[in-house]
Amino acid sequence: MSETLIGERKRLTRAAALAERRSLIGAESSSWSGATQEKVLQFPPYILSHSVALYSPIQNEVDTAAVREHALGAGKTVYYPKMGKSCLELLRVDASAEFATGHFGVLEPIGETRLMDPDPLGLMVIVPGVVFDSKGNRLGRGEGWYDRLLKQIGRNAIFLGLAYQFQIVDEVPVDPWDQSVDYVITERRVIDCGATRAQSSLAS
Repeated sequence: MSETLIGERKRLTRAAALAERRSLIGAESSSWSGATQEKVLQFPPYILSHSVALYSPIQNEVDTAAVREHALGAGKTVYYPKMGKSCLELLRVDASAEFATGHFGVLEPIGETRLMDPDPLGLMVIVPGVVFDSKGNRLGRGEGWYDRLLKQIGRNAIFLGLAYQFQIVDEVPVDPWDQSVDYVITERRVIDCGATRAQSSLAS
């Protein structure tokens, strides 16, 4: 498939999912976010992680506040992204962390302690997305910031996508530079994307 066709499929898929997400009422997003985060807190790879990178939600994205509070209380090191000159940087936060509105209206941490090791062990990166498929392919907000961040961090970290169940589609159109996640958690289920990819390889 040509890059032009992939780009058009991405645009249409993203637009449909964003419209549905924007249509959520507050009670729905709050209830589903709470259920999704509860699954994260019971998820063995999260429990075993030493540090976790979260995101500040916008436009009805799954919330991460409960995970943040739990992680800090459990003694994990917590990071949030901040826009740098050409890429996202992960900055460490604590219980007294302050945030300010940054690019695209996203809350960004005020601080200077950056994640320096590009390939850290024991790190879980929790990733937003507009849509995901069961193989871990994702469409983000459209600027490629998380694709570059995940590539820089490397595969020794665990990448976990959070989404509502309606954001799971049969197949996400991908380009060679797109980065996949290892798991996706919704209010209904936990998807092991690596297992799905392995089953698909065997079936083909």
